[in-house]
Amino acid sequence: MIQVTPEIALDENEIEMEFIRSSGPGGQNVNKVSTAVQLRFDVAHSRSLPDEVRERLFSLAKGRITEQGVLIIDAQRFRTQGANRQDAIARLVNLVLKASYKPAVRLKTRPTLSSQKRRLESKRRRSATKKMRRLVSDIDDK
Repeated sequence: MIQVTPEIALDENEIEMEFIRSSGPGGQNVNKVSTAVQLRFDVAHSRSLPDEVRERLFSLAKGRITEQGVLIIDAQRFRTQGANRQDAIARLVNLVLKASYKPAVRLKTRPTLSSQKRRLESKRRRSATKKMRRLVSDIDDK
C-alpha cells in the first residue's frame, strides 16, 4: 500500500509499470537498457480512491487520462530504472494528493463604498488628462 493521506492509500496491485527505452542523450546505454518507466493507474475502476477525489483527479490530469480512465505517467528523468520508478510513483502520489484537497468555496463580496469612489475619481482624473491633450478646435466643436 502506498499511503497518500491518512484516509487514502493506493493499492500497489492497481498500479501497472512497464519499462521502455528512454529517449534523449545517453549513448549506447539508451539503445540497450529500458530505463524509462510508463506507469498506468486505472482511475475509473480504482477501489482506493473516494468518488470526490476521483472526479477531481479526472479534471486535474485530463491530458494524461485515456478514454478508458487510465492515468499514464511517463518517467525518464533519470538514468536508472529504480530512480525512474520512484519518480513515477512520487508523481502519482503528488497528483492524488492535489486531488484530495477540496477547493475553497468563493464567497461573493461587494466593493466598499470608498473603493467605488476612488475608482470613479481616478476615471475622472484620467478623462480630464485625455481631454487636455485634445486639439482646441475639437473641444469647441462639441
